[in-house]
Parts: sequence; C-alpha cells; structure tokens
Amino acid sequence: MDNFYVITGGPGVGKTTLLTELEKVGFRIVHEDARRIIQNEVKKGGDGLPWKNKAYYTKLMIEESIKTYKLLSESGSSDIHFFDRGIFDAFCYADMIGIDIEDHLKKAVSDIRYNRKVFLLPPWKRIYENDNERKQEWNEAISTYNAMKLTYRKYGYELMEVPIGTIANRADFVISQIG
Repeated sequence: MDNFYVITGGPGVGKTTLLTELEKVGFRIVHEDARRIIQNEVKKGGDGLPWKNKAYYTKLMIEESIKTYKLLSESGSSDIHFFDRGIFDAFCYADMIGIDIEDHLKKAVSDIRYNRKVFLLPPWKRIYENDNERKQEWNEAISTYNAMKLTYRKYGYELMEVPIGTIANRADFVISQIG
C-alpha cells in the first residue's frame, strides 16, 4: 500500500527514536512485532526467542507481521503509517541464520506490498547499545544492515538511506521523501 512505509536497518541504529519523532508530528506508527514477541516469550517462559529457538522465533515474527499488515490494510485507512521494520526484515533474518521459511508463509506474503520507498538507517556506532531484547554485537549490526539492503532490493523496493544526524534532521529527511 502506498501509505505504508517501512523504516528498517540493523539493530541499534535509531529506528525507534525516529519513529517516536514522526509520531510526535502526527504520523501513525506501527511498532515492531519482533520486540513484542521477545517480551511476550520471556514473560511466559516460551522458547520463541532468537537465543533459544531461532526457527520458531522467525515463524512468530512472520505470522505476527502478516496479521499486523492485514489488520491495517483492511481498515481502509488512507493515513500514512510508518512500520518499525517490515515483513521482509523477518525474511532477511531467516536468510542470515540459514532458516527456511515455510511455503505457506512465503505464499501469505506474496500479496503484501509497502510503499516502494523503504527508509534504511545505517549503522551508527556512537548510538549503538545493547538492551534486554537487543543482544547483537556491533559487527552483527553492520552485517544486518548490509543484508537488509540486499533483501529489500531483492523484493523490488527503492532504498532511501536516512542520513546520520539529529533526530529532527532524520525526521525532516523522511518527511521530505514522502512528499
């Protein structure tokens, strides 16, 4: 959908901060499914975690991303929505760790389209930090960024690299690109 934009990149690059800024100026934000899945799995003692059962975690990410997308697309809203990662982030993750995605999930995403412009945030060492859900090391952040570029290009998206800088400048860049 033309009003659905993805903001992506490796871990710890400022996606959530940028999305918070975009929300402050009136845009609708779709929060990351992966972080919510991790929090829920930890809370219930589940194993759908990237450090426990990567295959199950990947399946959960794709399933939840599909549900979120379909719920919003069926709402008929013409408002601009910014997604904190898209479904293809989960596909990228699966490729990076060598997990095959089940055929029914591949088929389920075949009709899912975001706006052609995908906003990619590059690694930025000065702001990178780990937390309870982000356990990747800096070199993994760089690898993920590179893999995201390849994945989104593979699915036909145009990457708009968001410059490193103040949050206001990053938000202004994104807003200027959606015109």
